[in-house]
Amino acid sequence: MHSVDLATVLPLLRGALLRFIPAVTLCEAPDATARPDLTVKVQGEEEASDDAGGPVSELQDYVREHGSVPRTIRIADGPILTVGSTLSDPSTRSGEPLIDSLGGREDVVKGRVVVVTGGAQGFGEEIVRALVGHGARVFIADLNLDGAAALSDELNAEHGAVTRGVEVDVSNETSVAAMFAEIMRRAGGVDLLVSNAGVLKAGSVKELSSADFEFVTRVNYTGFFLCTKFGARIMAPQNRLAPSDRSTDIVQINSKSGLSGSNKNGAYAGSKFGSLGLVQSFALELVSDRIKVNAICPGNFFDGPLWSDPDRGLFVQYLQAGKVPGATSIADVKAHYEAQVPMGRGCRGEDVVRALLYVIEQPYETGQAVPVTGGQIMLS
Repeated sequence: MHSVDLATVLPLLRGALLRFIPAVTLCEAPDATARPDLTVKVQGEEEASDDAGGPVSELQDYVREHGSVPRTIRIADGPILTVGSTLSDPSTRSGEPLIDSLGGREDVVKGRVVVVTGGAQGFGEEIVRALVGHGARVFIADLNLDGAAALSDELNAEHGAVTRGVEVDVSNETSVAAMFAEIMRRAGGVDLLVSNAGVLKAGSVKELSSADFEFVTRVNYTGFFLCTKFGARIMAPQNRLAPSDRSTDIVQINSKSGLSGSNKNGAYAGSKFGSLGLVQSFALELVSDRIKVNAICPGNFFDGPLWSDPDRGLFVQYLQAGKVPGATSIADVKAHYEAQVPMGRGCRGEDVVRALLYVIEQPYETGQAVPVTGGQIMLS
């Protein structure tokens, strides 16, 4: 049993390492008896600094002498950690090549540790695939662990050990805490949280059950709060010792329904409007921790399961709720919504990813809600 609190020291040590290498993952080494390259003392967050004798100073001395960062580090009174660049098993991580330089804007997420909630399907899956394509290390967090694991296996077969599936119920605080604890064990920190998990229950305010209203609110609103709470607890100490020009990001995938009311869809729109209040409030609070908080408000993703699922999709729900006057089929409902978009189509995953990369790259943007709606919602 270690005497150090890894939940406290891992993000501090990872932040210190990021001063010398642009991307890194940390995990506990499988051989606790091996001789480490370097032993450092990492104090609690309140005492941590880059003063002489701290982890930054010790790493600086090692890099000056050896020309590279250590691949194994023992935390005094604690475990040996392996320094790597992927999410592979600890037994292989110390031998993998490190990312020692980044290019231009196309590398904005390269090597970064990312968490995407609701990542096993829909917009979440599209975001995961795109981020992996841009070189990120992605935890696919979803209540559907089998789906997350299957997507992870598919992507790892093509790209190497760059993803992991992890189970989470974003509406449950214990589950969210456990998810971030697992991520800490596997990667040592977090650079980007994409809070994407969401649900929808359509219906008239005169008929919608309180259980359905509360379910939507728990997942969409409370879930964003809980993920930000535990994500920020990791990001803040990590940023304390990271380079001063480096920030971390929390991005909520909101909706155009967070910018304009939605007929017979009050639970969903209310949860999204409320979440934008959280985005602005969290942005004001966390800016001092160098954590940016923004939202992306996509238009309708007609091709995803939220809309097109044959049993529970919105096309079915809206048809049954009579939301589209005169509609007698799913095709009628879809045509009605496509006609409302000036650009004549629904939002796609790549549209959202472009906006996501923008808010990450932009260092002078926080507390914003970026519409990606094909002109359907225009800010005034």
